[in-house]
Amino acid sequence: MRYLITGGAGFIGSHLSDLLIARGDEVHVLDDLSTGRLENVEHLGGDPAFGATIASVNDRQAMAALVAQSDAVVHLAAAVGVRLVVERPVHAIETNVHCTEVVLALADQHRKPVLLASTSEVYGKSDALPFKEDGDLQMGATDKARWAYACSKAIDEFLAMAYWRERGLPITVARLFNTVGPRQTGRYGMVVPRLVDQALADEPLTVYGDGTQTRCFCHVADVVGALAALIDEPRARGGVFNVGATDEISILELARRIIELTGSRSEIRFTPYDAAYGKGFEDMYRRVPEIAKVRALTGWSPSRSLADVIADVAAEKRASRTPVAGS
Repeated sequence: MRYLITGGAGFIGSHLSDLLIARGDEVHVLDDLSTGRLENVEHLGGDPAFGATIASVNDRQAMAALVAQSDAVVHLAAAVGVRLVVERPVHAIETNVHCTEVVLALADQHRKPVLLASTSEVYGKSDALPFKEDGDLQMGATDKARWAYACSKAIDEFLAMAYWRERGLPITVARLFNTVGPRQTGRYGMVVPRLVDQALADEPLTVYGDGTQTRCFCHVADVVGALAALIDEPRARGGVFNVGATDEISILELARRIIELTGSRSEIRFTPYDAAYGKGFEDMYRRVPEIAKVRALTGWSPSRSLADVIADVAAEKRASRTPVAGS
């Protein structure tokens, strides 16, 4: 199979590229490098099964040629991270909605299957836990930029399902919960790499709010395993699937675990949400997926622990801090 991965030089896309090539597939990534990095895929540069185009999904000419040459499209390109969404909401909305419009229109034209990456953010302020794919979504007020990302990704899902129902385009939606691991940057608000960076530098770990908000963190190696399984499963088409871990932990406890597992001398410092993201910021208090649907269809479930996640992130960051001999 030959896969086109939009956003393929990003954190998740690069790991998915590794997996698909390792199993014998061909991969072409398209990335505008707004949040992706060439360093994430440079180790694949000499592999004849790998190709890359530096361009935006909005470049319809480039996209049309790549979609036509592919057997399936994995659409990962999106505005990512709470900080980016809060600081640049126009960019986030336009990027998410318009890029998905381009991908789906071209996939429909060439009749190519699409795996669309969505997000647990679409559940919004719902407290019906664990979140189930057929559960109601509850968004915040439109004057809160925090919810712009959630709404834009929900529109992506609605559009994808419309293509499936109206035109029979093979579509699968994967709602990704908190995905973490090597190659992820804390630049856009991702909590694990940010806290690990602070711990390794023995700096205070900044926990937003009171730290009682909870998340479930899934290793990226597990997540891309689920994506690969969904790509290959015709019965998944027309469906929405939660992908994530189910072990819930508070952000305060996460900070404590990171300090413990890295041997850090850091303390924990609490920062009000308003100071971090601006006045009126709202957060999802808990975020826990029900993953019975993807497990029943593909047999997938996460196999790596939070300790594995922290160890792998810390190992990569330590390696990047180590001076090269002779330099």
